[in-house]
Amino acid sequence: MSGTCKYSCDTATHTLQWINAIIDFLRPYAFLIHTHVVNFFKDRQWEAVDKEWMDCLRKDPVENLLLIPSGVVQSLPDLHMVSVNSVLAQGMNMKKKHEVEVLSAIVSSIADSVRAHTIVDVGAGQGYLAQVLSFQYQHSVIAIDACSHHGRVTDARAERIKKHYAAQMRKSKSGNWSFNVPKTITCRVISIDMLKTLIGMSLHKGDAEHLGLFKEDNAKLIDEEPKSQCVANSGTSLVLAGLHACGDLSVTMLKAFLECKDVKAVVSIGCCYNLLSEEGADNIETHCGFPMSSGVKSAGFPLGKSSRDLACQSAERWKSLEKDDGLHNFELHSFRAAFQLVLSKYYPEVMETSPSIGRQGKALRRRQQRKVEAPLHHKEVACPHLHPNQKGRFPNIDPNEPETDETSRLAIDTDALLTGISSCESTRCEGPKTVDKYKHFEKFTQSGLCRLGLKPLERINFHEIWKEAEPFTELIGPYWSLRAALGPLLETFLLLDRLLFLQEQGHSVEVMMLPIFDPDVSPRNVAIIARKNLPQI
Repeated sequence: MSGTCKYSCDTATHTLQWINAIIDFLRPYAFLIHTHVVNFFKDRQWEAVDKEWMDCLRKDPVENLLLIPSGVVQSLPDLHMVSVNSVLAQGMNMKKKHEVEVLSAIVSSIADSVRAHTIVDVGAGQGYLAQVLSFQYQHSVIAIDACSHHGRVTDARAERIKKHYAAQMRKSKSGNWSFNVPKTITCRVISIDMLKTLIGMSLHKGDAEHLGLFKEDNAKLIDEEPKSQCVANSGTSLVLAGLHACGDLSVTMLKAFLECKDVKAVVSIGCCYNLLSEEGADNIETHCGFPMSSGVKSAGFPLGKSSRDLACQSAERWKSLEKDDGLHNFELHSFRAAFQLVLSKYYPEVMETSPSIGRQGKALRRRQQRKVEAPLHHKEVACPHLHPNQKGRFPNIDPNEPETDETSRLAIDTDALLTGISSCESTRCEGPKTVDKYKHFEKFTQSGLCRLGLKPLERINFHEIWKEAEPFTELIGPYWSLRAALGPLLETFLLLDRLLFLQEQGHSVEVMMLPIFDPDVSPRNVAIIARKNLPQI
């Protein structure tokens, strides 16, 4: 990290000191990390912040507020990378290409250093990393993913790549026509034992074909667990690699690395901390994703879902937003928080379930980055959750929009919100008037009720709700920025817990943690790299 950093993670002792320093810093700000901005108006969250801070920040331009979360710029290591050619890069966006180029070089180097026979790509997705490691670096690779569609895409794509290279070799009259093609396994890894079973079976050629039996039935694999665990001293070696293995899957990889003798190294870049299982009253699981290390367990500093959501913030990306996009973001937060007032007052029974109305923030940012303006008039459809006789019509909502990270409860449908807001009424023309914001809030609320399958009540006084919230909307930007500034610290805390877990194993494991991706391109950019120190013979 930065050369001026006061703390290091060179040893378990140093890492624990850093962890304790983070905990000491975070404790006074529990009111920020354990809350969610959707309750900003309902709980009058701004009142918990020092008044002088809010008075100062409310006067700051939005450009300055967006810089607060990003903090110190990380320095990236010098890596020798080989650019992915156009054939292997087919289908990759800029972010994926950057990640695969960097990570494949690191994984290949680690695999060579431990003389690995096979690399296991855990959470392989559509196989981009696996295919670069196979075709470009000539490693034997097994790609594991929970989605059967991803497996089929990986196989089909690999076949096209193989044909391309074969044609090139025929043209050059090369005699060597052998290729390493990734083997795909469709399996939802739900336990350490399951991953160890997959690893154990992949070590034996006879079992490799047998793995195909589990593509559609994980129960069969669970039955196999006692029979096919990792075998010590089998004479083979593997490396586990995970590019943004989601939630507990990254944790499972680290534990399997320690428990399976044949796994000599692991390279893990985690993501989706909000999906981590956490030890505590609400979780009776014995193997939780957080905390991992004895040091953090002893510290007694639980996070909870709101804090883990916050750790998913993309701080580096926010600073690159233009003024209008930043204002629009804060406006969406204010609409969502005001919508929470509607639920609290008119649908109290729904509030007990902590409702989520879907995440459209990511789609919104992509539209903004691509500079795609919403049309002045959008298609409207009848709300699918309401009775056919219901005459109300609502903006089109995509029910399949994924929910992840801090903004998961932020917005409803970007088409609905961009209509008008991104037109001449928007902040691009000196900002919408109060009456226009009220109209957008009303539309937002109607869409939110539709998303939750709730019938709009005739007695809902939207104007009264907005009148209650509107005077404090200017405070939501400063509050959000202060809260988001703690996101990178929370992510560091989670990652240091994983690092310390490995360091607690003693000298048998060599481990490092370093940023490998450009955070502007790939915010979850920190890799944990570990390998076993083999005894000299």
